Amino acid sequence: MKFTAAHWGTYKVSKDEGGGFKLLPFSQDKDPSDIGRGIESAIRHSSRIQKPAVRRGWLEYQNKQKKTQRGEDEFVEVSWETAYELIGREIKRVISTNGNESIYAGSYGWASAGRFHHAQSHLRRFLNLIGGYTYSKNTYSYAAAEVIIPHVLGNFYNFLFDTTTWESISENTSLLLAFGGIPLKNGQINQGGVGSHNQRDYLKNASSNGVRFINVSPLKSDLETVNEVEWISIKPNTDVALMLALCYEIYKSGATDRKFIDKYTVGFKKFTKYLNGDTDGVIKNAEWASQITGLSSDAIFELIKEIKESKRTMISISWSLTRQSHGEQPYWAAIALASIIGDIGKPGGGIGFGYSAMNSIGDHYKKIPAVSLPQGKNSVKKFIPVARISEMLESPGTSFDYNGSKLTYPDIKLIYWVGGNPFHHHQDLNRMIKAWQLPETIISHEWCWNALAKHSDIVLPVTTSLEREDIALAPRDPYMVFMSKIIDPIGMSKSDFEIFSDLAETFNIRKEYTENRTEQEWIKWIYDESNTLQETNHKFPDFDLFKKKGWYKHPKPIDHQIFLREFIESPSKNPLDTPSGKIELFSKKIDSFQYSDCVGHPKWYGDKEYLGNASKYKLHLLSNQPKFKLHSQLDQGKVADGEKSDGRAIIEVNIRDAEARDLSEGALVRVFNDRGSCLAVMKISKDIMQGVVNIPTGAWLDPSKSDSISCVHGNPNVLTLDAGTSKLAQGPSSHTCLVEIEQFKEEPPKIKAFNPPKIIKSKRN
Repeated sequence: MKFTAAHWGTYKVSKDEGGGFKLLPFSQDKDPSDIGRGIESAIRHSSRIQKPAVRRGWLEYQNKQKKTQRGEDEFVEVSWETAYELIGREIKRVISTNGNESIYAGSYGWASAGRFHHAQSHLRRFLNLIGGYTYSKNTYSYAAAEVIIPHVLGNFYNFLFDTTTWESISENTSLLLAFGGIPLKNGQINQGGVGSHNQRDYLKNASSNGVRFINVSPLKSDLETVNEVEWISIKPNTDVALMLALCYEIYKSGATDRKFIDKYTVGFKKFTKYLNGDTDGVIKNAEWASQITGLSSDAIFELIKEIKESKRTMISISWSLTRQSHGEQPYWAAIALASIIGDIGKPGGGIGFGYSAMNSIGDHYKKIPAVSLPQGKNSVKKFIPVARISEMLESPGTSFDYNGSKLTYPDIKLIYWVGGNPFHHHQDLNRMIKAWQLPETIISHEWCWNALAKHSDIVLPVTTSLEREDIALAPRDPYMVFMSKIIDPIGMSKSDFEIFSDLAETFNIRKEYTENRTEQEWIKWIYDESNTLQETNHKFPDFDLFKKKGWYKHPKPIDHQIFLREFIESPSKNPLDTPSGKIELFSKKIDSFQYSDCVGHPKWYGDKEYLGNASKYKLHLLSNQPKFKLHSQLDQGKVADGEKSDGRAIIEVNIRDAEARDLSEGALVRVFNDRGSCLAVMKISKDIMQGVVNIPTGAWLDPSKSDSISCVHGNPNVLTLDAGTSKLAQGPSSHTCLVEIEQFKEEPPKIKAFNPPKIIKSKRN
């Protein structure tokens, strides 16, 4: 029996005599996802890159001819030998002229299931062997939390995956207050692989056990379970105001858990001065929050009543709330609220970060130690926050703030990108396309002609996970899967390991890169080395037996995981990794940075693009995770069509907003602001707050030559704001975005997102 695995699930493979295949549900999966089946139709799609290709304008510019625009050019197919020659010569030139600091390999992308064929690991290993590269820090998912949480609680990654288990919630929680909801569609995925999707089961069991769920979100669909869920529809980007009002009113009523505050936190006095208005003359009460959030004062007091009457309250906060202007504040304010309630460290109580953001969040598991491909040491110390790419390319040599430091943007001459697509993740794509023209050379490894490939100079075709062997060994999933090779590589595609092994030859470091191991030997090495890290009674099975069966499941731990339980049991023996060793409701360190956009305590900032200051554009655009694909992956496959209409993205609009603009169900509309515009198809709904619209992310960028349309396909990132969350984290602010919509009355332009560029057969082959 053959299996394959991906970050959206594990599948049994059925092959037919004609060389085709089907991905069938894994027998152990409680709630299989259809996302992975998208590769059935995508793997041989016309968008597949067959041979190495070089942008014609880049080739001609090497001969001092006129430079042409990336993204609008033809490509010349070349041999692998020619591609290696061009890349080797160009990297050597850039290093000798400008140094390794001028190479940017942020190469941000989602972690696929293959433990060995992890694209970024191979890129970093290769570049580190030739002197290093400028890199990126943090993620598009939750950058603001990655930076703020260490100041408030300690190491963020420990807490992200040490969240209180769903079993503990089901057995002990009375009230689960979910800011940003708990969207099941997001729980289809998991870094490094998924054996069984459990989030739906967990929600169902908790609801059946009497846990009361409240969804605080502009979208009703952000939390769905078997029993009725109370929906508090709040204006986007205003959760902090509501949290602060809850803190103030609970404190004012005398219901604060003072024993918890005094024993486990610092800075409460300074925080309450802000709540009381001592610092700015504004009391953060329910009436104040009502004016900001759109909720009535009565609704806020009713919520306070429910919290007070709850025997055990869990505050859940989604990752999405970090992706806004001042995105550090929702997590800090939520921690303050949970501290005032006092249920942190108790079974089923306290706070949790991102339930159902991934399948593993809240799962009952013990982290499985595992090794990865060694990447070596990067000699270059230069980095940027991951979401500041355009700014870096536009403004080399200028300074910027980040987490208390003053840093300088490098002068990037060459970008090397593998295993990701910046034309999905990044904001304000019109700005980025202009900035993307500035480097001298851009190299990418891709398997399909997406926007990254079309905006590169040298494109190398890579295999997919179905065209090579690997193992899915995710530290945060109990299932380990041997990923069989299902089909032969399409065209001339090679694995990243093969590509970098050959490229290493031009630098005389092939032996150092490969360590004289084949792909199969590396896979077994990773398996064996990981096995040495396991507890004696939890050793992996013999490799050959594992390979033959195709999968293995690690035993479950006995005890439920409770967030911060050890700290609460003994704060002196188990202090937090903060300056005080406690929860910092006021941070002296952050305060010392003297940032006007992130002071020493949780704070409401109204200087953002949101419905509270809407003038020219009256609708707040959300761009959430799609249901039928992960980000932009497999958008050309048939499964992704489940979230489209006539091939275009769908925009969800409140019925009253549709009526006010005389727009009907299924109408093609133009969504626009000063940054850009896109086309989308209307879906009229009562389950989205008035004044809010939503376009799921992931539509491949499909630029138009028309001045009135930036993307005919419906990519919302032609509209979103490219600005750092604050000087502290400099994270993405994609959910801080105002737009307007109008009916598109012209002939609908054809979608060309999946069309390859014009390919020229090379005379150099």
